[in-house]
Amino acid sequence: MDFPSGSLFYDAPVMLPLYPSLPLLEVMRIDVVDNGGQWTHREWRVLRYLGLECDIIPNTTPVEQIVADGLVLSGGAPRIGSESSRLGNTGDFLDSLKIPLLGICVGCQFIAEHFGGLAGPASIPEYGETRLVVDEPGVLFKGLPSEFTVWESHNDEIKELTDDFVVLAHSKDCAYQAIKHKDRPIWGVQFHPEVEHTEHGSEIFHRFIEQC
Repeated sequence: MDFPSGSLFYDAPVMLPLYPSLPLLEVMRIDVVDNGGQWTHREWRVLRYLGLECDIIPNTTPVEQIVADGLVLSGGAPRIGSESSRLGNTGDFLDSLKIPLLGICVGCQFIAEHFGGLAGPASIPEYGETRLVVDEPGVLFKGLPSEFTVWESHNDEIKELTDDFVVLAHSKDCAYQAIKHKDRPIWGVQFHPEVEHTEHGSEIFHRFIEQC
């Protein structure tokens, strides 16, 4: 779901990087797949601040044209279940690419549903500040506190998850705040790490980069 104009999501400046650009990262490319959200450019800016090559690419990009070391599947406006076709070739990316992928918000929901789970209207939609509880740190939350503040903007959520995934984190009103495929380098987060009001957002991106 798009952030309403005038909200702190829409108007807040992007976070400053916690890590300097490193020579290793300067030659790495992680592209952001545009799923129609107004905040996609923030994900691009964070990756650029962290020293990576990065482009925003349409979700209709043919899979054979992907040349990145990793992909971020952006948040966006499509409603999972009724408007999944608006996510273009995202399913092909998941089926054909062996590179690491990180899905954010609707990107996370699409990942769950594509692998046999279920996403739909949230019992309690989340907007603004939420406390994230880490269940399994894995690589994404390694070294981070067991509980910290994240920022949300979603009407839909993951309702069911297959055994192919492990749940990394939850919140009071959302059971699946972060997920990881057990056998492939695929992660999803329901919250928005690209927004400065999410604590440890840059660190989460950096941990994903380390897997690329």
